[in-house]
Amino acid sequence: MKMFSAKVEEGRKGQNGKPSVGPVYRNLLSKNDFPPPHPEINTAWDVFSQSAQKFPGNRMLGWRKIVDGKIGPYVWKTYKEVYEEVLLVGSALRASGVELGSRIGIYGSNCPQWIMAMEACNAHSLICVPLYDTLGPGAVNFIIDHAEVDVVFIQDKKVKQLLSPDCTSSQRLKVMVCFTSLTDEEKDKAVQIGMKPYSWSEFTEMGKQNPSDIFPPQPETIGSIMYTSGTTGDPKGVVLTHENAAYGVRGVDLFMEQFEDKMTVDDVYLSFLPLAHILDRIIEEYFFRTGASVGYYHGDLNALGDDMMELKPTLLAGVPRVFERIHEGIKQGVQQLNPRRQKIFDILYKYKRAWMNMGFKNRNASPIADLLAFRKIKNRLGGRIRLIISGGAPLSAEIEEFLRVTCCCFVVQGYGLTETVGPTTLGYPDEMCMIGVVGTVSVFNELRLEEVPDMGYDPLGDPSCGEICVRGKTVFAGYHKSPELTREAIKDGWFHTGDIGQILSNGSIKIIDRKKNLIKLSQGEYVALEYLENVYGISSVIDDIWVYGNSFKSKIVAVVVPEENSTKKWADLNGHTGSFSDLCSLDQLKNYILEELKLIAERNKLRGFEYIKGIIIEPRPFDMERDLVTATLKKKRNQLLKYYQVGLDELYQNLDAGRKY
Repeated sequence: MKMFSAKVEEGRKGQNGKPSVGPVYRNLLSKNDFPPPHPEINTAWDVFSQSAQKFPGNRMLGWRKIVDGKIGPYVWKTYKEVYEEVLLVGSALRASGVELGSRIGIYGSNCPQWIMAMEACNAHSLICVPLYDTLGPGAVNFIIDHAEVDVVFIQDKKVKQLLSPDCTSSQRLKVMVCFTSLTDEEKDKAVQIGMKPYSWSEFTEMGKQNPSDIFPPQPETIGSIMYTSGTTGDPKGVVLTHENAAYGVRGVDLFMEQFEDKMTVDDVYLSFLPLAHILDRIIEEYFFRTGASVGYYHGDLNALGDDMMELKPTLLAGVPRVFERIHEGIKQGVQQLNPRRQKIFDILYKYKRAWMNMGFKNRNASPIADLLAFRKIKNRLGGRIRLIISGGAPLSAEIEEFLRVTCCCFVVQGYGLTETVGPTTLGYPDEMCMIGVVGTVSVFNELRLEEVPDMGYDPLGDPSCGEICVRGKTVFAGYHKSPELTREAIKDGWFHTGDIGQILSNGSIKIIDRKKNLIKLSQGEYVALEYLENVYGISSVIDDIWVYGNSFKSKIVAVVVPEENSTKKWADLNGHTGSFSDLCSLDQLKNYILEELKLIAERNKLRGFEYIKGIIIEPRPFDMERDLVTATLKKKRNQLLKYYQVGLDELYQNLDAGRKY
């Protein structure tokens, strides 16, 4: 059997009240010791500045201009142009009175100005504090005050929110720089509260008039305080050093060198995950390291397909929700074919999958199937896609397999956290045994599992399961101003992630649960809510699902967002009319979805108490406007409970009385 990680230390049974721990695993590239760092890359500034010297004429940052309300083609800045503008922004920061080590906020959607502001911070040993563009006033207030932000770079449409009376923290800011331009009214408001406002062009002009030498960081210099988009409580400020970032990029570099398909300067990444999210950030840093190009989506996730067709990316990275929608779109397209062509598609799918399961590479498994069916799917993703990476949460094995077969590219899962600078693990391309798993531990880290007695997870059992713990070069320095949280998370040198993993016999890792997403039902059975959402969420009739359990009840229930097209198709076949919202109020639709959920439970051999016994149908997707999900689309379970509490209480009353809903 091919092994994907090396066991470098045996596990041991717990003693004196301490939990058992499993063996320590390393990447095969680090079997004997961690590789040395790159001799020329010790900081995030090194990553960018050296590429600006090596690839000055290469396209670096691309965006789509909107002219007369119409979205145009991508326009680009080269590495040389970006570098020169970064120097101007850095000089302007110093001219504004910013001192070394000051915290600089960046608040807005992905765009070239976002990156240039970040690199200006790197050039002058300033600390970058990203703010998700979806944050409300409460979170913005907390982060600006908690991080003691002095200057903020901001997207034009966020200025109004920052200057509103609800955002009281704006009064501590000294300087505000808009990515584009400010209105006279916005400038006046900023001045009234003691802030100096600048448009982007005004700020760069100030840098031009007041040139300043850069003050590059040292490896141990703090580069970022990245606040997690937590599902509960206040965001935590993750302190990341320049060394963390440099090792993160170097680790991806060494990992990718193993494979036949090499990264080149012609690769293009479509960036739509928030730059305040570590997955997008580390991918962009890696692209800068190789002199490749990053193109930003135009701001509308619902029109992402248009950006793909225009940009023709070679790499796409996203959270499972994105790929679930791509999967559903492909499936719907197939269902619209006539029965004969549907049958041909199914035969070609099974034929190519069979050859891939026998070890053939994706591109060689069935060129005829790619030609007749699957190249059309690849073309819908721009036609040049080579790699798809899913992170942020587990992607179902069924969807991963489907995308691997039909998209004519590598599809891998990764696992990581802000606290580990992104990819703690990453899957191997063309390894079908890694479907449903997140790969092997990264090059500059070690990983082990720790016992979770309450949940019955034992790292010394068969299979080996437990809380994932990580230590190594990319693990964060601690939580900003939170020594207690830091001590709670880092024990004996190991960062405790809170995620439950399983080590497979080949050394790869599968995420199976979340330590805090476990509920004990009244009969004493534990239910893993996130796992069940992944299982049930594969249904074509479901757009999204939130599974809920109550420790005083014996049954689990769910709030289901139906898939609109599937719902309308069901309605046509069953003689129902009305709007989508009207259809969602029908008891017949509830019965239909409950039957679908039951079939999925049976097919996946779920235990009886894991069957969903009742549902609430919600026509609106779980969204950030109602504070039901984070910026990375993770469910805020406490907020969901508050929002649906009345309906859940009524649902349980009906179930207790013997009614379905």
